[in-house]
Amino acid sequence: MNKIIKDKDEFKKLVRESKGLVTVDFFANWCAPCKMLSPILDEVGKEKTIYKVNVDDNMDLAEEFNVSSIPCVIKFINGKEEDRFVGMRSQSDVEEFLK
Repeated sequence: MNKIIKDKDEFKKLVRESKGLVTVDFFANWCAPCKMLSPILDEVGKEKTIYKVNVDDNMDLAEEFNVSSIPCVIKFINGKEEDRFVGMRSQSDVEEFLK
């Protein structure tokens, strides 16, 4: 499942208060590497919970998580950041990251 998170309240509900593994892709519509990574996340997202945060619409969230380069994909477990990567990755790398 891939869903765009619209604001900080929705982020809190869907990510911070979640149980288990949740992944968040911080992206921007103008970002070429984000556009390249998006179909990979869409494919992997069929089996995982992946949310997307547009950094242009949610600068406060990007700032809170120190996202200075995009795409930035953050893995949360039980609402806490576990790991992250920045930049384009292959589908197999993304699948491995989400294990």
